[in-house]
Amino acid sequence: MLYFYPESFGAVADGKTNDCLAIQAAIDKAYENGGGTVVLTSGKTYFSDSVQIKKNVELHLQKGSRLKATDNIDGYIRPCNMINDPKTALIGNPVTGKPSFVFIYGFEADGCSITGEGTIDANGHSFVERKDRYYVTGNFYPRPTVIYIEKSNNISFKDVTIVDAPFWTLHPAGCDDVLISQIRILNDLDVANSDGIDPDHCSNVRILGCHIECADDCICLKTSKGNSEYGPCENIIISNCTLISTSAAIKIGTEGVGDFRNVIVDNCIISRSNRGLSIQIRDGGNVENVSYSNCIIETRRFCPDWWGTAEPIVITTFNRDENTKSGKIKNISFRNITCKGENGVLIHGNEDNIIEDITFENVSVTMNKFTKWESGLYDLRPCLQYGVEKIKNAGFYIRYAKNVTIEKSAVKWENTCDEYSFAIDAEKTENLELIRFSN
Repeated sequence: MLYFYPESFGAVADGKTNDCLAIQAAIDKAYENGGGTVVLTSGKTYFSDSVQIKKNVELHLQKGSRLKATDNIDGYIRPCNMINDPKTALIGNPVTGKPSFVFIYGFEADGCSITGEGTIDANGHSFVERKDRYYVTGNFYPRPTVIYIEKSNNISFKDVTIVDAPFWTLHPAGCDDVLISQIRILNDLDVANSDGIDPDHCSNVRILGCHIECADDCICLKTSKGNSEYGPCENIIISNCTLISTSAAIKIGTEGVGDFRNVIVDNCIISRSNRGLSIQIRDGGNVENVSYSNCIIETRRFCPDWWGTAEPIVITTFNRDENTKSGKIKNISFRNITCKGENGVLIHGNEDNIIEDITFENVSVTMNKFTKWESGLYDLRPCLQYGVEKIKNAGFYIRYAKNVTIEKSAVKWENTCDEYSFAIDAEKTENLELIRFSN
């Protein structure tokens, strides 16, 4: 293995001097040699504009090293421009498109990796403004994505810590064979859109042993419109993660123009989150063959700026708008799941799109009111028909579903309130089967 040091190309690594050109020169030299490792050294801070990682290059951050992003937006790579038209500016590109700005970027970078126990500091608070004590948003939208790797196969992200993202943190798109292992993402819980990991039109993805704290979703599978030239999101394993979120800890959607299938979520602990496990379909993509098992979920209400009303499990499909018919959801299972929080399970399809074949086995739901925020709400956003609906909360709230089995499961009540109703509240549901259910 060949090693390349930015200092050999002029890096100062004093945390003040912009080392972008030196880091990029080291990456380029490794690429020219057919591959190699670019090493950021322990005890040093590398302040930098955007860099582009390349095929068979490993960016390795030694323990105690720090790569800090500049606050100069003009120093950020604009991926759409580089791929399509370098003369075209894309400031303000909507979230459903390709990122407008990226700190670490890769395109057709097969075999690239980011490793080591050092820290990537995304300098996110340089790009946000406070709305109120619970919510921070940006002065432009979308703000920079921290890591965006597109159309690259056999890629890895291991052991690194990423902090203070201004927007999505790790976004692989159109990639096959993606390993994300033992990384930490530590974003403030009030920074809007600071998702943790967003596999987008990716296949054969393993997300293993990660700890993520962030506003919006910790792990979110997407098939975005901006990357619709790629295939479905399929063959995904998420295991042994600890997650804290002001939105959903693990979500499928809402950006979903393509299909999602063959997803396993196992051995995860979700705490202090506004939602736990969520399938939220608003576009034409379908979801099938998803298995959740051996998870502990704790939910609480956050302020109304955030999607969700403390539902531990959410499965919904609604049309995004008058021109978009939402996809189908079928064959979803939940086994050995413990839920405790301020709301219950939500399953809600629509009249033209029934959710089918849902199994709950050994699922415990404990209703426990403990925050100051309003209860008796279900958040069905975004969609054409509904918003945040005023409905008393049930252990299981089910609408427009078919073939739902709840077996060896229970709803329990600890600290109740007037906005709680029934263990099971089901309407417009066909073939709901209860087997050894207790309340």
